[in-house]
Amino acid sequence: MGGSSNTTTTTSGGAGGKDKDRDRAKGSSVSFTEGEKVLAYHGPLLYEAKVQKTENREDEWRYFVHYLGWNKNWDEWVASDRLLKLTEENVRKQLELKNQSGDKTVRTGGRSAQHNPKGSNDAKGDKEDTKGLVKGKKRKNQLGVEVAMIPKHEKERRSSESLLMSQFPVTLKKQLVDDWEFVTQLGKLVKLPRSPTVDDILTKYLEYRVKKDNKISDSCAEVTKGLRCYFDKALPAMLLYKKEQKQYKEEIKGDVSPSTVYGAEHLLRLFVKLPELLSSVNMEEDALNKLQQKLLDILKFLQKNQVHFFLSAYDGDSKGADGAKGK
Repeated sequence: MGGSSNTTTTTSGGAGGKDKDRDRAKGSSVSFTEGEKVLAYHGPLLYEAKVQKTENREDEWRYFVHYLGWNKNWDEWVASDRLLKLTEENVRKQLELKNQSGDKTVRTGGRSAQHNPKGSNDAKGDKEDTKGLVKGKKRKNQLGVEVAMIPKHEKERRSSESLLMSQFPVTLKKQLVDDWEFVTQLGKLVKLPRSPTVDDILTKYLEYRVKKDNKISDSCAEVTKGLRCYFDKALPAMLLYKKEQKQYKEEIKGDVSPSTVYGAEHLLRLFVKLPELLSSVNMEEDALNKLQQKLLDILKFLQKNQVHFFLSAYDGDSKGADGAKGK
């Protein structure tokens, strides 16, 4: 959902934007009621949600929330520190977080927030990236599927019904949240170059398919080739946090491809953005489902090798990326 994302648990500020723990102490009273609209942290960002159920587990209140405008598959139980009251001040905080992350899909009041800070290149980068992926009214995109532009309302519908996001593995959602916390909250960066790289991972995936199917299908090879191309184009425009921009400029020079430097942490962020990219193209429903099944298979391959592909902690220090650690 939303940006690099993603997705199960994170720390947050209290109501009114003041950082404080709520309902942590045993015996605390319920802070949110069933049917109440709230702002809920999901990864690094805040989304409008509705509390559907409440329950007290071991003297700690938990809330079952539905993210407004999103597939019900994203509904989940959260602790009180994931929620904020739906106030004017907290809506401003929601927009501030969106601006800081460069994400343009944060929902406020049931609508998609499009405001970007003055001088931001994020919107331009996204627009150019999508333009580079789909040129003209009809052509074959990098994933080998004939595409055409479709109406905005149809894009939103298809994005919300994305098979890829509805079956996104829970452990990888947690990985996205940890990734966000390491970079934005703890001031850490992924040490580059990574091993295995994105290129290595996609090659390993093809080897995995060969062992399983005794052959490589043309469509499978085409999808991995397209995914690599998407990654190289999307990374600088859509997949980096502000604190990672300086590191990118230092590591990617000349004709060096990001897929030969970055690893699973940044590849996973691309999967959160893929529904947004795919929603800008038109293809037959059957072709779209087959494509998403192949992408989902790659995602499950990442999950299967999560211990080997992902870092458990980030060693790099982001100090200097913004002038000071933690800013």
